[in-house]
Amino acid sequence: MSNEPNAYTALEGVKPEPPKRRRRTKDEDFAEQEQLTDEEINAPGRKWYFVHTYSGHENKVRHAIKTTVEQMDAKDKVFHVVVPTEDEIEIRDGQRRTVKRKLYPGYVLVQTIELKEGDPDSDEAWHMIRNTSGVTGFVSSGTRPVPLSQEEVAHILRAMRMEQPRVRVGFQPGQNVRIVDGPFEDFVGTVDEINTEKGKVRVLVNMFGRETPVELDFLQVERL
Repeated sequence: MSNEPNAYTALEGVKPEPPKRRRRTKDEDFAEQEQLTDEEINAPGRKWYFVHTYSGHENKVRHAIKTTVEQMDAKDKVFHVVVPTEDEIEIRDGQRRTVKRKLYPGYVLVQTIELKEGDPDSDEAWHMIRNTSGVTGFVSSGTRPVPLSQEEVAHILRAMRMEQPRVRVGFQPGQNVRIVDGPFEDFVGTVDEINTEKGKVRVLVNMFGRETPVELDFLQVERL
């Protein structure tokens, strides 16, 4: 670690993953997330850092770091390891299911003591994490790890705590869809509006030579 100035925040360059179809893996089932209190999240003397990993290995790295901390009796230096995820309702092939989506693929969030230059405990925590299999480095300015601000941490963990999962559908306004259920079955129309809160989509259907808006459930339509 060096004394280079803090030129940017820890979230700079760490881009959220756009929604895409994925299946929950056995590794994710094994690595259930911790439920942290606000006191633990914002405990004095602790900081949150983003750690780079190989994409797809986030939960393995999480487990490896936690195992190393246990083995080295370092719970007073490394406190929590989190893979930021959110619940998402996926509508596909007429089925509705809840899946886990990683918010930042290729990254793991760790809470440690504040990593300070020239501090033996900081150096020990840094090397312990950096030398874990699957870790490729900290998000840093130069060689110095950059901690997340309290606002950045709150933003990430708030997304994880959302009680109402985000709904993801395979179509968007302007696209053509086929109605597969209900009185307008087999009609083809154009998506006019999507209401994810209600799980409804408004489709413009051509009836008797004019476009008529029809409100449908997500499960009643499929993308052409």
